[in-house]
Amino acid sequence: MPGPEFATLRDQVAALRAETISATELLELTIARIDKFDDKVNAVVVRDFDRARAAAKRADAALARGDRAPLLGVPVAVKESFNVAGLPTTWGFPDAEGWQPAEDAALVTRVKAAGGVVIGKTNVPRALHDWQSYNDIYGTTNNPWDLTRSPGGSSGGSSAALAAGYVSLALGSDIGGSLRVPAHFCGIFAHKPSRTLLPGRGNTPPRTPALPAPSDLAVVGPMTRSAADLTLATLLLAGPDEVEAVAYKLALAPPRSAELENFRVLVIDTHPLLPTSTVIRDGFDRIARGLEKAGATVARSSALLPDLTLTANTYLTLLMSQFGADASVDTHRALQVADIPPNADTPEAVIRRAFVASHGDWVRADRVRIDLADKWRRLFTEFDVVLCPISPTPAFPHDHSDMDTRTIDIDGTTYPYNYHLVWASIATLIGLPATAAPIGRSPEGLPYGMQIIGPYLEDHTTLRFAELIEQEFGGFTPPPGFA
Repeated sequence: MPGPEFATLRDQVAALRAETISATELLELTIARIDKFDDKVNAVVVRDFDRARAAAKRADAALARGDRAPLLGVPVAVKESFNVAGLPTTWGFPDAEGWQPAEDAALVTRVKAAGGVVIGKTNVPRALHDWQSYNDIYGTTNNPWDLTRSPGGSSGGSSAALAAGYVSLALGSDIGGSLRVPAHFCGIFAHKPSRTLLPGRGNTPPRTPALPAPSDLAVVGPMTRSAADLTLATLLLAGPDEVEAVAYKLALAPPRSAELENFRVLVIDTHPLLPTSTVIRDGFDRIARGLEKAGATVARSSALLPDLTLTANTYLTLLMSQFGADASVDTHRALQVADIPPNADTPEAVIRRAFVASHGDWVRADRVRIDLADKWRRLFTEFDVVLCPISPTPAFPHDHSDMDTRTIDIDGTTYPYNYHLVWASIATLIGLPATAAPIGRSPEGLPYGMQIIGPYLEDHTTLRFAELIEQEFGGFTPPPGFA
């Protein structure tokens, strides 16, 4: 096995089964590494080491009996937003500090049932609403590649824990790129599953009932340092919530191909609403040329591609109407009388209008979504995967100023901060699977990645393509100073 700190999930499982390392020894290495590095990274902000040690001892006893549960003895980190009985769930809200749920989230239950050892919870931004991970309770999480930069958000604590070599598996969630952006910023893998594939019960704001009701747009999913580990974890955690399992069973289609040479690939590296930095475009050119050399069929444009501006605006309407539902009456009144030209269709105008959207506005946007979903189905008769950026730049420096005044710097030109949502919208609006995979380094040495988007419920296809990308072009490497 490679050094345990950066071993793959599969290598850790194999070593535990071969008894070349015990669950207790692996956990103590994990704890020692957190003690060594987390003062400067601040990824694991809720630590559950005593219960983890007890779980590791039970895992060792089970391994000695010949138990072969899929994650038996493997340390796992959980995003702070997931309920874990006996640990606080705050979502970064100061008034929720100390609140504890009565039961585990569905994914945490599945991790534990598979033998995983939960070591604690990872940091998030307040309300999970940022591409950074900081809050007034737990402070700021730093990117192991450059401590002055964001590790992404809202699953930034999980991505930083993986990049720093604490664990081989972490849980996250995504509604606006919250799995994909942290993976992109930290050079790891993550899978935003098809919307209904993994149960989100218990990834719930504090003091909110954890009910088995699928959320619109939002998903939960795994994060790892290798693509094959991502496939393993996704399939282990997938399947309907117990309420629906009385009638439904998971039966995913196999990947559309097992080899790169048989894939039909559409590469999109520009967006009508937001430019892509030179370093990201250069990376996509390199990947496209490499895919062609490997025998894949590669296109750089297609008349079948649905309107990306319409996609972004529809997504923003549905997303912001969710946030607006909990806004105060005064906020609604102020926005309703705000001077927003009726025909303005910039993201800023769409966001402000959507915040006070009526139910009728939502229904009309949902009808557009249904039409766009049909267009994506047509596109996927001609292509197997669509490759596109996750964010227009690599990780940016920490910026804790007012979010409404923040900007993105793209090759020296600034754009509104919320424009980060446009690349996330493509897969999220329709609920498509999107696998994030690292593909390169910037001149400053920062990692960056791409999202591999596939047909709805064909998660095997995007996961397999990520495995092939890793084999052909390379994947995760440890950050300097952490190896």
